Amino acid sequence: MCDYSLHALQTRLAVEGEHLIVHRFRTGSIGLAAAPPSSDNPEARPKTGFWRKFFQLEEKPSARCAVCIPPGAKLLLHNISRRLQKQSGSGETQEVTFTQLSAEPSTYRDAVRFRNGLTLLLQRLEPGQLVDVISLAGEEEPVPVSMTELVA
Repeated sequence: MCDYSLHALQTRLAVEGEHLIVHRFRTGSIGLAAAPPSSDNPEARPKTGFWRKFFQLEEKPSARCAVCIPPGAKLLLHNISRRLQKQSGSGETQEVTFTQLSAEPSTYRDAVRFRNGLTLLLQRLEPGQLVDVISLAGEEEPVPVSMTELVA
């Protein structure tokens, strides 16, 4: 659900319909975090003011909570690079399935699988890339190793 590299951080389970962002945490690892509120929605913007700043109540990007995704969850990946679009046969936005590649300790295991079978470690996504949680209750389908191309 959450890569081994994120266990030193505060974590929580994702919520269906949630907007996430690919984030580089203070540990150096890449994972998912809650996307900042949209700047076009004034109600969603964090309140600012003297006391909030005085007590440092603003969320610092380095203090973000890691959001964990269960295997088989369906995600909508946005802002896919042109290089990855060619490899995955997708457009700029693509539905992907969250998967874990291994149970081995001290190994990056969180990944996304594209429709064409391409499997990409979360560590290879671009920080700042947006991800929407479509469904957490998906059932992961086993993919034959010969059909899976792992992009490390």
